[in-house]
Amino acid sequence: MAALQPPVCDFGWQAPDFTLLGTDGRHHGLSDVAGENGTLVMFICNHCPFVLAILDKIVRDAHELKEHGIGIAAICSNDPVSYPADSYENMQLMAERHGFPFRYLHDADQTVAKTYDAVCTPDFFGFNKDLGLQYRGRLDATRMGASPSDLRRDLFEAMKQIAETGRGPEDQIPSIGCSIKWK
Repeated sequence: MAALQPPVCDFGWQAPDFTLLGTDGRHHGLSDVAGENGTLVMFICNHCPFVLAILDKIVRDAHELKEHGIGIAAICSNDPVSYPADSYENMQLMAERHGFPFRYLHDADQTVAKTYDAVCTPDFFGFNKDLGLQYRGRLDATRMGASPSDLRRDLFEAMKQIAETGRGPEDQIPSIGCSIKWK
């Protein structure tokens, strides 16, 4: 399996709108998940070892970022025919099992991933309150193996800075993960 990295942050790029089916059975748009001080859109999936290695940290950070006025959505765009672990039903199970404090949305036709130019899972897009991109980096230095618990929380710190100042950090380290599984 070859790991991919997304491109560096295109500061100010405007978040494209979307409407996707959530694991709660309702449709949600960007305005439904946008936060008062910023919005985090994450492309994740159920089976990627890179996502699974940081899933508990994603949930932890999401809880804490909500306290800073950050709205959060996770999107699964993988082809569920070739990757049944990423089916809508399995997304529902994962969201429930891990107590996701954010909407987990199904990009069945993969148009949102293409519109965002998402590359891998995980791929993080951190927007300010005006929905201008300010962060496209990693969660932290974790890879697929066990990692120390005292790693710098890159995503959390960047989103907190965005909530406070409207600007993300100039220096960002790209995320790394499995390619999105295109149809």
